[in-house]
Amino acid sequence: MNAVLKAKPMKSMATDLKSALASQGYVILPSTLSSTELASLRSACHEARSLADSGQWRHLRTLPKQFPPWSSDPTEGIWGIQHLLHPDMPSRDVFAASYFNDTIVGTVEQLLDCKEDRLVMELFNLLIRPTRDFVLRWHRDDIPPSASVQEEQRRLEEPAWHAQWNLALYDDESLIVVPGSHKRARTEEERAADPYEKNMPGQLVATLKAGDLIFYDNNILHRGVYDIGKERMTLHGSVGHVAGGNARARNVLQHGTREWVERCRFDGLAESMKERAELMRQRLVEMARVDGEGVGFSQND
Repeated sequence: MNAVLKAKPMKSMATDLKSALASQGYVILPSTLSSTELASLRSACHEARSLADSGQWRHLRTLPKQFPPWSSDPTEGIWGIQHLLHPDMPSRDVFAASYFNDTIVGTVEQLLDCKEDRLVMELFNLLIRPTRDFVLRWHRDDIPPSASVQEEQRRLEEPAWHAQWNLALYDDESLIVVPGSHKRARTEEERAADPYEKNMPGQLVATLKAGDLIFYDNNILHRGVYDIGKERMTLHGSVGHVAGGNARARNVLQHGTREWVERCRFDGLAESMKERAELMRQRLVEMARVDGEGVGFSQND
């Protein structure tokens, strides 16, 4: 059964959010978008998809690679569109209003148990239906499969210093997780399994309806299944904590964010949200300056 939270008083909700994420490695918040917000985001995403398909947007996740760096050539197929907050993205204001809104930022504050002045702008991307079926192998985002049991457990016990989410704009069953696996090293059976194993013991399909929001530990054991028969437009984002240091710098800067974040502006946002966005952007610039040299990539792909 999926870990789904219903609306509750804020203090109780914060406790339940942290408890679910700590125990299961993920938590689903249902129906977080109004019909107007959903329509606006869908329109912006379809526009971004058209730009990507026509070669006018070069920041892509292209088949068959799972991890960065990716080719900017869309001819082999696209499964993701990068850098929705980029200053050259036509619908950046629509995407920014989603990324910096109270639902996202307030939930991150609760999960990281911190105030807004500790939050860092990180990544905001779009996961889409490719032109052919495509699957991601079982993985943890920042721990390679070559890690020993001891190394894996040590890395899993380190503070996460970020929160990561998927916001489904259409019904989505692409994300498959092994609940609880974010707290332990892989079992012998998991280590021996085929990287594309279809029935990993204990696996669960994270079933999302349009407008549902899932936060999940990026080092939970998970994979993705992309079905060309089903529309997919799912916003994929993360917000960091200033204490994240070099580890978060690697996760974020490996995607090429450093190349454009200095030019990023949020003049199209409401004043209070604009101030929030600019301060979070400044903390990303500072992270790149202090912790961003020679960060490399999280995975060899």
